[in-house]
Amino acid sequence: MTAAKQQPDTRPLDLKTLTEAVTDAAAFRCRTELQPAGGEGDKVFPPTYAGAVYATEKRRLPGREEPVECVLLDSVQSQANRMEEALQQAIDEGRLQIPLIEVDFTGNGLLNEVGKVTSLQAPHRIADAILRDSLLDDTPFRHSELGKQLDTVSLANATPLYELCPTALVLGMWDSTGPKGGLGAKFQRAMVSEIVGIDAVYGVKTSSRIDPLQIMLNAGPLYRAADHNGIGWTLDPSETKTGKKSAAKLGKDGKPSEANHGNVTPSLSKFDKEDGRYLAGGVTVASAEQMVVLSLPALRRLQFPLDGGKPDQKVNEAGRTVLAALALCAATLAAERGFDLRSRCLLWPTKAMTWSLLGQPGSEPECVALDADAAIALLNTAVEGAEAAGLKWRKKPLELKPSPQLVQLVKKSQELAVAQGADDPKGGE
Repeated sequence: MTAAKQQPDTRPLDLKTLTEAVTDAAAFRCRTELQPAGGEGDKVFPPTYAGAVYATEKRRLPGREEPVECVLLDSVQSQANRMEEALQQAIDEGRLQIPLIEVDFTGNGLLNEVGKVTSLQAPHRIADAILRDSLLDDTPFRHSELGKQLDTVSLANATPLYELCPTALVLGMWDSTGPKGGLGAKFQRAMVSEIVGIDAVYGVKTSSRIDPLQIMLNAGPLYRAADHNGIGWTLDPSETKTGKKSAAKLGKDGKPSEANHGNVTPSLSKFDKEDGRYLAGGVTVASAEQMVVLSLPALRRLQFPLDGGKPDQKVNEAGRTVLAALALCAATLAAERGFDLRSRCLLWPTKAMTWSLLGQPGSEPECVALDADAAIALLNTAVEGAEAAGLKWRKKPLELKPSPQLVQLVKKSQELAVAQGADDPKGGE
């Protein structure tokens, strides 16, 4: 990707500036204005939550006297996942090398091949049950020598996480599935990002389908076939399990639509009488904004003792600098991939991504630029500095194998999914 043109008074972020910032600055902040790729006024679709509703709220914004109606377009959790996906892609492409734990499910006779699941893909990172229930040299991971180190991690001893899964120190972790349960180690998110739509106006969602076969509504009823050979329905009651006319109809009433045949009558999204608007009908916004904040005080709480010794200031600073570089790299790589959040929610930045360094109280934030390639180079340089101070992390992935119990659980789940699909020609809709 071609580097974006820098704004005036913006300079590239180098290791010296980053190290000094980690020592005494408040945060790195990036606010990026976004517009729908279709242009201003084009409808976008936020994520829906239980009850087909959007996450909406009024916010106070600069230059606005009254609170403004806003809608969440991408949550903090979702943004963290996108950063991890971007890091994983960079690793897969050979652009980046950071600690990684892999669980390889290949060769286990699964109906649907899972492949490898990594600590960047597992929902709870290194504390996830997928890793917990996998084996390192035939030993459950959390009972292995490396896994046991997670039982001792804390703000005063972040070294094991730095060595095995540094993203947990940047994006947060709670070891609630480990031996200590709810008392397991917790690390707050140092990096937080979200995307919000501003001045939201709610729309209406339409749905319809024209069947090229023009199958009529009263062409049924359809019955559930006994021996369907891949076709789960029949018009002949004698081909059902009971072989009688009273055989159970397919779905609710045996209409062709129960097997996804026929037209779908044009309809509107459900109307909420209480709120006075249609549900999940998309929104138009004046603009959207991504807000990314990296808390440097959160990183300064972390200490990295070596070989069980006392913390050393130079080692701590080196480790914190690496984590800051990793966080900025993750956010920059995610931005490089674009803002295609979901179906019908593609956003486009109106300006180049620029970071503000919030230094001493009362001082003007300093603008620094960092594209993806520069961020990777900065991270590599920071890692070399930490290694020189004695703080090292794994260069090669730690490879685990799923336990027989985990394989059996996945296999049974896949079999149930196949059986459900066979019993429901609509594919479980």
